[in-house]
Amino acid sequence: MPVRIGAAVAGLVGALALTACSGSDSDSSASPSRTTSAAATASAGSESATTSADVLQGSWITTSGGKIVALVVTGKSAGLFETGGAVCSGTAGEEAGMRMIHLSCTDGNKNRATGMVDSVNKSGMKVTWSGKTGEETYTKAEGGKLPSGLPTAGLGQ
Repeated sequence: MPVRIGAAVAGLVGALALTACSGSDSDSSASPSRTTSAAATASAGSESATTSADVLQGSWITTSGGKIVALVVTGKSAGLFETGGAVCSGTAGEEAGMRMIHLSCTDGNKNRATGMVDSVNKSGMKVTWSGKTGEETYTKAEGGKLPSGLPTAGLGQ
C-alpha cells in the first residue's frame, strides 16, 4: 500500500509543478518569463547562497488528518493540493521582511488562505496558517519522490 501512496504523491507533485507553471492564454507574454524563471530557479538551487525567495522554491509535502498535502512554489506562484480536499493557488514570497504564502482555494476553504513561513531550509519548512490549520511542517520532495520519514500511518485506509 505505501508504494501506491508514494506513486500517487509523486504524480500529484508533478501535476502541481506543471499547474503552478501554467498561465492563462490571455497573457501570452507570461510564458517566456515563467520558463526563464524556472530555469533561473533551477540554477540558483545549485548555488550555495540563495536568496530568501529561492529557498521557498520546490515541492513540499506533509500529512494532515490522514491526508497528503502538497505545496508547490515556483517563482512567485504557489499551489496546494490536499488529497480528497482542497485545490488552491496563489503567491509566495517576501513581504515586509517576512516570507508569506497567500492562497485561494477552489472550494472556498480558508484554512490555508494566508501562511507565514516560520523557518525554512533545504529539507524542511514550517508554516503557520492564519486559518483553522495552524502550524504545519513540510518536508521537501526531490525529483517527484516521496520524502523519507514522512508519516504515512492512516493514509489510504
